[in-house]
Amino acid sequence: MCDASNYTLGVVLAQRLEKLPREIYYASKTLDAAQANYTTTKKELLAIIFALDKLWSYLVGSRVVIFTNH
Repeated sequence: MCDASNYTLGVVLAQRLEKLPREIYYASKTLDAAQANYTTTKKELLAIIFALDKLWSYLVGSRVVIFTNH
């Protein structure tokens, strides 16, 4: 799951166990001044890129589904 606000990005890595998501890893990042001026869509994309970069070692060889609210 990925989300972006005016000043931060947040990501959660979860795995389904018995049809329920179980959180494995949380990560967040403060946006710099230039990134804070991005459009909402670009901030959400930045959150996805941040998640893939941060969680790469967990994701290699797995099917990945990304949820975002935008």
